[in-house]
Amino acid sequence: MKAWPALALCVIQVILFLAHWLVFSTWIAFWPGLAPAAVADLHAAMLVLAFSFVVASLLSFRFSNLAVRLIYWLAAVWLGLFNFFFWASLAVRITWPVARFTRLAMYPDPVVFRPLLVATFYGMAAIIGLYGLVNARVIRIRRIAVQLPNLPASWRGRRAVLLSDLHLGPINGVRFSRRLVTKAQSFQPDIVFLPGDLFDGTKGDLDRLVAPLKQLTPPLGIYFSTGNHEEFTDPTHYIKAIARAGIHVLGNELVMVDGVQVAGVFYHSSSSPLHMKAALDGMHLDRARPSILLNHAPTRLPTVEQAGFSLQLSGHTHGGQFLPYTWITNSIYGRFTKGLHSFGALQVYTSTGAGTWGPPLRAGTRPEIVFITFA
Repeated sequence: MKAWPALALCVIQVILFLAHWLVFSTWIAFWPGLAPAAVADLHAAMLVLAFSFVVASLLSFRFSNLAVRLIYWLAAVWLGLFNFFFWASLAVRITWPVARFTRLAMYPDPVVFRPLLVATFYGMAAIIGLYGLVNARVIRIRRIAVQLPNLPASWRGRRAVLLSDLHLGPINGVRFSRRLVTKAQSFQPDIVFLPGDLFDGTKGDLDRLVAPLKQLTPPLGIYFSTGNHEEFTDPTHYIKAIARAGIHVLGNELVMVDGVQVAGVFYHSSSSPLHMKAALDGMHLDRARPSILLNHAPTRLPTVEQAGFSLQLSGHTHGGQFLPYTWITNSIYGRFTKGLHSFGALQVYTSTGAGTWGPPLRAGTRPEIVFITFA
């Protein structure tokens, strides 16, 4: 393992351990009367759970079998629920001294009021977490109409499907892929766009995971560009599996599709304005014709607009996936976090994605498939 990834992994693990310590110590401190054996069991559980997601992630990068997928799923679900337990713990820690200071507590007796605080906030956290697990599996259909300048008459009324961030892997498997394909087929698309993170970046039977997409047979084809998860390591094996499924991989490449230019960039090419400009300049875009760019993240918009593209299709953000990360994502990407917006002459649609990364839950966002009609 290289030095920087190893260091980052250690930092993440330390943060997770400290956060788990806060949650479990809050439970123990605010639930008086726990037997010593119960406290010892909670400490043991804390150690196991604090290391579970990092260990499960490392296993998923090396192995692909039922046991690893189950371990990863359990660890990912716990991490999602734990997020809300962490914020509940902070709420308990803040509410208790405020209630004592203001004497507004309904039950000032600590023996009664402390467990009530824990039960209230942790109960709310559990409800939100369970809602998030269900919400993440209910795929919504988003319908939009897009007008492109100089659009050929043959494209007017044509339909496209945008499928972003499926994250096929230990959590979202073949059945998930089949379900999305069934929904996509119902729109009878003329063309399909996949702007990255088709795979989760873990080890697996890539051909089997992507096989359901072969059932999509739009007359104008399926087009893919890489996301950050395909580029965690060398993306070659992902790209080959996608190409074997009959999907056009656009790696810093532009193709003409019945009078409309369709292009895609590698995720690493969007890492800086200079790299992005070099990639787009090499495509020799015809500004007199409409153009669509698959760019995984809604970034480098000034560069894309200056290059002359009409429409950029992105994903990556997941809309933040769940609170409070929805706020963080909005602070980074602003209004381009999700939906259709304009950046000068460039139109940008950012999908919240169909799948999830890490915790398989969504709270404050919705998974989606996007149906686009060109006008």
